[in-house]
Amino acid sequence: MEGTSTHQFRNICVFCGFQPGKNGDFVDAANNLGKVLAERKLHLIYGGGSLGLMGCVSTAALVGGSQVLGIIPQALARGNLTGKTVGEVQHVFSMHERIANMIFHADAFIALPGGLGTLEEIFQIASWAHLNLHKKPIGLLNVNNFFDELFLFLDKSVECQFISQATRKIFVSASTANELLDKLKTFVYEPDAVLTQIDWTVGESKKRKLDLTLRL
Repeated sequence: MEGTSTHQFRNICVFCGFQPGKNGDFVDAANNLGKVLAERKLHLIYGGGSLGLMGCVSTAALVGGSQVLGIIPQALARGNLTGKTVGEVQHVFSMHERIANMIFHADAFIALPGGLGTLEEIFQIASWAHLNLHKKPIGLLNVNNFFDELFLFLDKSVECQFISQATRKIFVSASTANELLDKLKTFVYEPDAVLTQIDWTVGESKKRKLDLTLRL
């Protein structure tokens, strides 16, 4: 839902495909998003490499004056499978470490069209927001109605009572970069009343005790 408070963004994490897509509009949207981020003096965090939409958004942001950080697992960087990372690069050991670092560095998330990896990132970030692990806004840039069927799936999940209306509202969408960033700035997530009772610090305490026990 939209609230009266305004988020002060500095770093935006963008998820998108390492393919350019069939329609040139996807490339145009990625280039425009990178340009808009630079115009708004926002910095980009992305999954590294220089192929497809990932290369478009990162190059446009860097050329426009934004700082760019590509976080990429060493296995993907090895052998130049994804192309040379644009801007600064941070190598990690696993996909889990990659997404954890993205969450740590980012103030908000934007997804462009993409494939399985993009969908995984969208839902993992949304799931963690649902569980109150973070409260950072999540936006989908709905280029050429690309995400319409995804929204239908979410609405069906609400209808079948697998997710709540509050959870459905985690996903912010717009067809242009400027409109989406404006929506993300005023977004306020209304958490699930039941899930707000989760105390993640207790879980961390137990984990530390378990780790100690295993080491002993």
